[in-house]
This record gives sequence, structure tokens and C-alpha cells, in this order.
Amino acid sequence: MSAKNLTRLALLTAAALIIHTLEALLPPLTPIPGIKLGLANIVTLFTLYYIGAWDAALVTLVRILLGSMFGGSVSALIYSLAGSALSLAVMLPLKKIIPSRYMFLPGILGAAAHNLGQILAAVAITHTPGLLMYLPVLIFSGCLAGLFTGIASSVVYIRQKGKTVK
Repeated sequence: MSAKNLTRLALLTAAALIIHTLEALLPPLTPIPGIKLGLANIVTLFTLYYIGAWDAALVTLVRILLGSMFGGSVSALIYSLAGSALSLAVMLPLKKIIPSRYMFLPGILGAAAHNLGQILAAVAITHTPGLLMYLPVLIFSGCLAGLFTGIASSVVYIRQKGKTVK
């Protein structure tokens, strides 16, 4: 990896970590626990489209590890890894068929997959299948958050590439 690429990835990881940390300081959006915007995913989706799959996975992994070390817990690490792995598994093939101006679609589906991954991890850890009842609420809120992060990623991508929306 060249110094230029390493620097780019370090800056993207730092941006994602800062966004993640600032979002953790915000009060909850709803009285329902677990619902948040996932603003650091703007960086993940941007990296996926702007640089590539492995780089997006690396930025996400390092952000999760550092975020958990700085302010999370082991359970937060497990849930974040499970959700992000499933989210990336959904977004990676979508990148090949969905152009950057429609980044909101992988954003929505990636957010829904992230919530599914987190709930499956919670069920596996707690042996409480009843947690699956919470999935529709998380999927709905995740789709709204994914729409927002997808649109934001698209705006950043277009500005970085110097393109205009047609």
C-alpha cells in the first residue's frame, strides 16, 4: 500500500471515528433504545464507492475497534462487528449494480442488514429469541437512517469527484 493510500485511509478512518464519537454524545433520538442515525456509515459508504470494497471494510473495522476501545464495551464491539459485517456483505454486491447517484439504496439496505446482524448477535448471545420482535422497529428506523446516510454519502461523493447531479 502506498503512503498516499495509507494516508487517505487514515483520514477516512479518523473522520468516521470522530463522527461516531460525536454521535455517541448526542441524546437519544427516540425513547426506544438502539435507534441512532449511524452517521459514521456516511464515511463507509463513501469509501466503498470512492476507493473500494477492501478499503471500506478496513476503515469500518478500524473505526469499530477504536470506537469500542475509546468509549464502548465488549458487547458493543460484538454487535457493531456483526451488524457491520452483514451490512458490508449486502452493500458490496450492490455497488456493482447501483451507480453512485443512487447511493441511498445501498445505504437503506445496508442499514437494514446492520440492524438484522445486531439483533441476530443479541439473540445468539442472550439466547432470547423474543428480541426478534424488536426487529421491525429497528428495520424501519434503520431504513430512514440509511436513506439519510446514503444521500449524504452521495453528496460527498459527487463533490469529491467534481460531478454534478443530473
